Amino acid sequence: MSGLLALLDDVAALAKLAATSVDDIGAAALKSGAKSAGAAIDDAAVTPKYVHGLAPARELPMIWRIARGSIINKLVILLPAALLLAAFAPWAIAPLLALGGLYLCYEGAEKVLSALGLVTHDVDEGAAHTDAAHLEEAKVKGAIKTDFILSAEIMTIALASLPPGSIGFQAAVLALVAVMITVAVYGSVALIVKADDLGLYLAQNGAGRLTRRFGAGLVQMMPRVLSGLTVIGTAAMLWVGGSILVHASAEMGWHTPEHLVQMISQFGNSITGLTAFVEILLYALIAMVCGSILTTVLSKVNL
Repeated sequence: MSGLLALLDDVAALAKLAATSVDDIGAAALKSGAKSAGAAIDDAAVTPKYVHGLAPARELPMIWRIARGSIINKLVILLPAALLLAAFAPWAIAPLLALGGLYLCYEGAEKVLSALGLVTHDVDEGAAHTDAAHLEEAKVKGAIKTDFILSAEIMTIALASLPPGSIGFQAAVLALVAVMITVAVYGSVALIVKADDLGLYLAQNGAGRLTRRFGAGLVQMMPRVLSGLTVIGTAAMLWVGGSILVHASAEMGWHTPEHLVQMISQFGNSITGLTAFVEILLYALIAMVCGSILTTVLSKVNL
């Protein structure tokens, strides 16, 4: 009997320890997720542009495909890579982040230059007749590729915010952060892109005149919202790309860009009191310059 009681005590102790570990993992995940919220917001702003202009029936399936690619990016590729790099090659994290930042700078600047007519793309005659399925496939691949860069930043920020601990604990926290942020980002994107369908339903089936009017206004407003999010997404690419590039350069020992941003933002704060806004503009400007150079070079070599 005493042996059974001792066994029950051990089971209770293990259950309590497991519950404490779960609580610790959840608390750490919330803290790390909050640290990487800025990158997650950028991800949510960038994604809607990939479904803009597609048939309404294909919006949710496409978002699901991008979300599935995003969770694979985070859990299958980035989580093990982050843990391995942190354990065996921490020096490689900053250069890899810098490359990711350069890619975002290029993507953002290329879109701005194209909108201004300063960059033209040779259109293949076969591509001009690409059907909807091929167009969707191309958009999904582009979205997952961009998500990979943003997810890498999210996972790196989350890892950096964790206190020293076991690999198992870090892996559990990063996995929870990956799931939480993916659900939050792509759930928000799904709500945004389907808001016009909700508006149409309310306009046709609303219980009262005010509800029907609200639905009609929502239908009229959403194309502008989606177009605006495309602009915000491009601006977010430049901001995030520039900030990654500056901070990664500092991590690799080149502190001049970071010091320059701090000096100008402090000067701007003494005049306007908007330090954060000035920093965002500076990061975007740096990204635009670097991205424009990359766009010009790559266009010359036909890449």
